[in-house]
Amino acid sequence: MKFLSLEPFVPSGSNFEGSKQFFQELGFTINWDAGDYISFGKDDCSFILQRYDDAAFAQNFMLSVRIDNAGEFYNAVIEKKLAEKYGIRITKPTKQPYGTEVNIIDIAGVCWHFVE
Repeated sequence: MKFLSLEPFVPSGSNFEGSKQFFQELGFTINWDAGDYISFGKDDCSFILQRYDDAAFAQNFMLSVRIDNAGEFYNAVIEKKLAEKYGIRITKPTKQPYGTEVNIIDIAGVCWHFVE
């Protein structure tokens, strides 16, 4: 038996529409939209944005996304001014034992590790 994919359900926080727009500006496209659940994808990565607002849960939820260029990713987010527009937090590329990573805390408080 082969596992084919993993699609976590990511909480939107209190601003579902803002989260939806943020992920599109981050580079994800909508695969399908079922109202309170939206599937997003980019290349071989996908997740489901869920209309769900639980700050304690979101602030303890983390995802790791492998990318091919942390510096390029960071620059793209900065150039789009996503931190100013959506109130997200982003770190500069930082070398870690597992690779160079850029962290984003999204609108809901979820920590995304984008790792080269």
